[in-house]
Amino acid sequence: MKRIAYLTVIAITLASTQAFAAKSCEELKSEITAKIEAKDVKKYALEIVATDQVGERQVVGSCDGGAKKVIYTKG
Repeated sequence: MKRIAYLTVIAITLASTQAFAAKSCEELKSEITAKIEAKDVKKYALEIVATDQVGERQVVGSCDGGAKKVIYTKG
């Protein structure tokens, strides 16, 4: 029974990840901006980069089918 629940959670997680990856980058960036500003964060930057250009930066979203990432920079 636990195995079925575990597999269900994994399936739901993968499905939701694919849904976010399928969004357009600008749409995803707008949604993330709204969430950040709702938490009253003032100094930040969001940047859309190719997946291979992420490096050590903080990824907060994936778009264009996983080809690009939304990067968060504080300050």
